[in-house]
Order: sequence, then structure tokens, then C-alpha cells
Amino acid sequence: MKVCIAEKPSVAREIARVLGATRQCDGFLEGNGYRVTWTVGHLCELKYPEDYTPLWRAWSLAQLPMVPQRFGIRLKDDKGIIKQFHVIERLFADAEEIINCGDAGQEGELIQRWVMQKAGVKCPVKRLWVSSLTEESIREGFENLKPQDQYQGMYEAGLCRAIGDWLLGMNATRLYTLRYGRQERGVPPLSIGRVQTPTLALIVKRQHEIENFKPEPYWVLTTRYRDVIFTANPKAEKEEEGEEAESPGTAGGAGDRRWAFATEEEGRAALDKVREAPFIVDSVTRKNGTEAPPRLFDLTALQVECNKKFGYSADQTLQLIQSLYEKKYTTYPRVDTTYLSDDIYPKCAGILNGIQGQYGELLTPLRGAKLLKRKKVFDNSKVTDHHAIIPTGVPAQAMTDMERNVYDLLTRRFIAVFYPDCKFATTTVWGQAAEIPFKATGKQILEQGWRTVFAQTPAANTDEDNDKEGDKERELPEFVKGESGPHYPDLATKETQPPKPYTEATLLRAMETAGRMVDNEELRDALKENGIGRPSTRAAIIETLFRRKYIEKKRKTLYATPTGVELIGLIKEELLKSAELTGRWERKLRQIDRGEYSAQQFIGELKEMVSDVVRQVMSDNTNRRITIDPSLVDKSLPPVLEKARAASQQETAERPKRKVIRAGSKCPVCGEGKVIKGKTAFGCSRWKEGCDFRKPFK
Repeated sequence: MKVCIAEKPSVAREIARVLGATRQCDGFLEGNGYRVTWTVGHLCELKYPEDYTPLWRAWSLAQLPMVPQRFGIRLKDDKGIIKQFHVIERLFADAEEIINCGDAGQEGELIQRWVMQKAGVKCPVKRLWVSSLTEESIREGFENLKPQDQYQGMYEAGLCRAIGDWLLGMNATRLYTLRYGRQERGVPPLSIGRVQTPTLALIVKRQHEIENFKPEPYWVLTTRYRDVIFTANPKAEKEEEGEEAESPGTAGGAGDRRWAFATEEEGRAALDKVREAPFIVDSVTRKNGTEAPPRLFDLTALQVECNKKFGYSADQTLQLIQSLYEKKYTTYPRVDTTYLSDDIYPKCAGILNGIQGQYGELLTPLRGAKLLKRKKVFDNSKVTDHHAIIPTGVPAQAMTDMERNVYDLLTRRFIAVFYPDCKFATTTVWGQAAEIPFKATGKQILEQGWRTVFAQTPAANTDEDNDKEGDKERELPEFVKGESGPHYPDLATKETQPPKPYTEATLLRAMETAGRMVDNEELRDALKENGIGRPSTRAAIIETLFRRKYIEKKRKTLYATPTGVELIGLIKEELLKSAELTGRWERKLRQIDRGEYSAQQFIGELKEMVSDVVRQVMSDNTNRRITIDPSLVDKSLPPVLEKARAASQQETAERPKRKVIRAGSKCPVCGEGKVIKGKTAFGCSRWKEGCDFRKPFK
């Protein structure tokens, strides 16, 4: 009998249906030579500190760092989980072969491997790897089962991630709570995490930048000629091609200041100079260009776009796309690539045919012609475990309004990549008044191309940077070199602007690129290797910071709470809060996945790092204590040290009492002689009579 194990009951049922295992049993389905069961997420976890030694039960600085020689796993303390594990254990014992049908990623691999390890699996194990739950994909996956060993690197990377989180989280949380926390009733511990703390540090740093920002004034000279606003360039720096983004448009940006006067006196002098002079057009240039469709979605990009367009949190978007995946409407969601592999291209026509009923009008221009195959869409070198999120072609019917928004967003992206480029013309007009140069730019759409797909939809703005276009999208009237006429100049006073606070969208981007705000898509892809966390975990990290009340949301803006700010201020060890350093760890985990880095070396580095952090904090002789927000206090909970003390007392009570050995007391062995003290040990006065009691001195 072959045993298949999936991560969720819904996935197990779909696999069982395809395999013909239709008989419902307690904790599994059976039929056609298969038994299909499930784990319901994590059944196992790394052992608690007290599982290694009773000394680690109590929170004590003296017991830090806690570094097990060998990490072990335990079943979660839950009746339902324990029951399901015993079902799995019995099925594994009778199995001739096990097929790992867990989610196709590091976490999914770890979940199933731990269960197999706990159950003591001895039989051969194969791996099912699918990117969607359609019948076609599942059948294709079972026809191409892989050996379990092929995914050893993925398992080791997941294991290293879990061990790293344990080592840093367990030790640093206890360390900072005991050293800087408030030992009062109801006060929660200070939570420190390998990913959550650098993420919090990003928000706190941005907050400090905003609070400490000192605006600087500057003056921009413009003039209105033929109802077109021209902006003066006092430095007379005509941009080279490719520098268009530096022209005026973003208030307070670097480009705006390039086109500004540093002092009001300079600006007034220029204003007076051009006021009486005619405006003369010096040059008119027109360049044609093309714009490719926006990239397909990875999980982070989808979360960013849904936050911007619909206000969905990262966690909400993850739950919505996971639901669409389980309903077979979309492919596997926890991905970090925007590309498709070449083998997907032949299937695209079928996918488009499957969504004909919902998007027939948009698909009409694509009929009768070979679908475009772009290198920016199809590239095997950019796809590892999974491809970008796309529709499966299964007609989407039963959806909530929120699911429909997400589905429509990614489906239109998929349709758009087969449309032609958008064609446009950019017109640049240079003029001058009193020898001071002025410039105006305009953009005219010649052929909509892929933009047609997004017309009159909430997804019309397909790139997060479209709001920076400003008046560049305007169409200019016809200008002729040498023409001249009256104009109406004006001098405006502006101020430099502080950086914007994070939203969930911009925070996700910052986590993706280790704190660097990168707009360019290609550069962003290059930095993903060093991102904070995984696409599948970033939403949970943000939610953890909310739950700990280290951050809060006001409308769409994220702010660190006073407790969050103070916590980051307490941490002097850059290893704990640096986004860049955390990004390097993430890169090493990816290298472990690919077999390019040693898991043992990574864990060794983490152990050394944790020991260094403990030494540094313990050497802090200040008497600092963090201020706790009253809203965090729950009087029903005992303080951390009280819990530790209670645990220690319980441990002592449960431990058998040792008898104290003193000279002259009754012999504990024969009960007749008396304890005598020799040179190296205690003995019995009846040793000549045969009593063998002997207790060496310590």
C-alpha cells in the first residue's frame, strides 16, 4: 500500500479524488492501492528548552546561552494533533512506499520530514511536486515523482531556518527580558526575533529620519506659455537620454531641487529678468518609445499591489491567494519569481481558453495569432522551485468579493503579457527667456497595446511608480523652433520633504531588498537573494509586530509604538537589528537549499553569534529598563520571573531529596554502623563486618 501525506485535508481530498482513493476512514482516505492522509500544518516542532535539561525551565541569566548539542523535535501538545499523528504513524508502519505531497517549498518539506522522522519511517519515500491543484497537474506530478533525496538541500535550509529562529529567539528574548524588562505582574516578555527585530528596526529608523528631518527651502521658477507650464533650469543642464526621471515632477525630490534656486534672492532676480523678455522656443524633439507590460506577480508583488489598490494587509492577501489556490483557480502562491518556465508556454493557450467566459472581450485580439513569448516572461534561468502566480484556466465561480479582486488583478496581468507593447511618443520642448532655459515635456500614447487590458478597472495603475508620472502624461500642443510670444512667469517657494513613513506595501518592498528602497524591477530581482524573510513568512512577521504591539497602523501608515522604539534603542548589537546582516543570513539559507553552503557551518555561525550577543549584553553595567505601554499589561498573568521561580520550585519539589552525609550519623547502607570520615571519603564503622558504604568527598 502506498501512503500519500499532504499538508491540509482539502489538498489530501483533491489528491485522493484524482487517485481514486474515495473510501473515507478516520484520519485518511483509502482506495485503488493508496491511502491519503494529512498533517494539518505543523504536527512537530523543535523541543522546548526544558526538554533538553530541567535547568532551562526557569528563565535565568546564569543559564544563557542555551545551545543544545543536538536539536530534537517533539509533537505539539494538542489532542487533535496527537491523534492524527498516531493515525499517520500506523499508516507509515504498513506502507511499502510513502509519497510526500506537502506544499512545494522549504516549510512544506520541513513539516513532512519531521513527521516522518518522528514516526521512524524506514520505507522508500518519493516527492510529489506540483504548482497547482488541477487534476491535470496532479496526474502529471504522479507520473513524474522525484526521489526524496533530491530535496535534501531544501529540507536542510528549512531546518537551519527553524534552528536559527530557535537559537536567537529563545536566547535573546530571555536575555533582554531579564536584563532590561519589567518584572511586574502581567508584563509580557521582550520578544526578539531573527526576522521580526530587523523589520521593526526598519520602521523605527524611518520614524527617526522623519522626526529629525529639517526642511530646507528652495525656489522654483516656472512660466506659462501657450497654456503649457515650462520649468526653469538655472544650471542649464540639459539631461542626457535616460535622465528624464530627474526632471521636475516629484515635489521635494532630487529632481525638483536640480531645477531650483538655492536662495530667494537668486530666484527673484531671475524672475525680474525674464518678466519683461519674450519667451522663445529653442528646440522641439520628439522620440518614439515602447513600454512592455508589467511583470507577472510573485507573492510580495501581489501583496504590495493589493495593499495599494484595495487596502488589504499582507496577511489578508496571503489568505486570499491561498484560498484561490486551494480552489484550483490559481497556481502555487508562495513564490519569489515573476517569471514562467519555458514548459508553461505551450499550456498558455489552454489557460486562456479556460477563462474565456470571464474575459472573452479581452481575449478577442489574441485569437488567430501565435501568442507572444517574451524573454521578460519566459526564462528558465529565473525559475527554481516555482513559477510566477498565474490562473490555472479553471473557470472561477464561487468567490468572495475580496477573492475576485485578487483573482482579477493577477489574471489581467497574465493576459497583458501576450498583448503588444504600448507605443508612445515623448516630446521635449526647450525654450528661453532672457537667456534662462526652460523645459516642458509631454507624453502621447500612440497605441495602447497592453494598457487596453487595464482600462476602466481598479488595476489601471499597473506600476507603483505611475503616480510619479505627473504631468509627463500630458500631451503638448505643436511647437515650432523659433516661435516667440508673451508668457507669464511665477516663482514658487517649496521645501524639501521628509521620507514617507512605511505602508505595508513599501515595508514589504524594503524587506524584499534588505532595507533598500529600489524601484527598478531588475535591480529588485537581484537583491531578492538578500531579502529579510521569505515571501511566505513576511506577512506573518508584520502580524507578529502588530500582535506584540511594537507597531500600529493609522490608516495605511505604519508607526512604531513607544515600546517598539525603546526596544530597538536598547539593542546595541547590530547582528540583531541590521536588515543587511539578516539579509546575508537569508542568502546563506538559499545557498544551503541549492547545496552551495554547509548547513553545519551556518548553525555553527549562529551558535557563535548567540554566544557573542549574550556576552555583550551581560557586560552592560547600566541599569536601563524599558518602559511598557500600559495597554500591554495583562494583570491576569504572572510576571516572567515569578513564572520562572514557580517552575524552579516545582522542579525542586518533584526532585527526590538527597540525604545529607555527616560523620557520626547512621550508616545509610547497613543502618547499624555510624558514618566515619576517612582521608578521601566517608565510610561505615562496620566496614570490618562487611558494610561496603563509601561516599567520596566532592
